[in-house]
Amino acid sequence: MKRILLAIASVATGFFAVSTPALADLQLATAKNCMACHAVDKKLVGPSYKDVAAKYAGQKDAVDKLAAKVIKGGSGVWGPVPMPANAQVTPDEAKKLVTWILTQK
Repeated sequence: MKRILLAIASVATGFFAVSTPALADLQLATAKNCMACHAVDKKLVGPSYKDVAAKYAGQKDAVDKLAAKVIKGGSGVWGPVPMPANAQVTPDEAKKLVTWILTQK
């Protein structure tokens, strides 16, 4: 019985270790109001996160470049609607969000 409980605990720990970061980053995106204009898999006001990930795939400076855009805002890359500045997002949060966004497939 002890071995079964240890096996269950091990599987559960592995599950949470894998699933928690993705959920935490979605929660951060929601908390920082990113999801008001973006969705993971469809265009809303701004591009989908999957489209962003595809556009910047393989670009070594993508995290730093996009994290700066999250904070300062930007325009012209995805059409006429500008992305407003997000001063409530810290540089560390912006990098965490962008790193998660770039994993969307």
